[in-house]
Amino acid sequence: MMKKHYQITAEGKTELEQELVELKARRGEVADKISEARDFGDLSENAEYDAAREEQGLLETRIAEIEDILNNAEIIKSSGKKTVGLGSRVELKNGSKTTTYTVVGPVEADPLEGKISNESPIGMALFGKKVGDSATISTPKGDLTYEIVDLK
Repeated sequence: MMKKHYQITAEGKTELEQELVELKARRGEVADKISEARDFGDLSENAEYDAAREEQGLLETRIAEIEDILNNAEIIKSSGKKTVGLGSRVELKNGSKTTTYTVVGPVEADPLEGKISNESPIGMALFGKKVGDSATISTPKGDLTYEIVDLK
């Protein structure tokens, strides 16, 4: 099986490392919940035990996922390119509305935080564009055209 490489920014790597520390710190708390729930009796009809085991499973899955990302991460850098690429911070204008996005890999994409994936419709429309270029993005409400006003 081919190893997958994840492209993340240095900031994204730091955020994942912090999340990993926090999740590993919760392991003891979840183990205590499981132990407490065992004391309630019959495990076959013990909702607290089932919930604690499910929480443990989700926690361990996320820990494994983050460790895999960090072990196979390729750090992307914004090199002050003249075109939009991974790590670029792009300021867009649509009429009187100005929006700023950072183009990142899919692993750290969070549109609510202004981080869009290079694989998203917006990211793909912006990729390779320069300041002054326009990008048209298809949305369910119709096409939107943005002008790239700044690139960092």
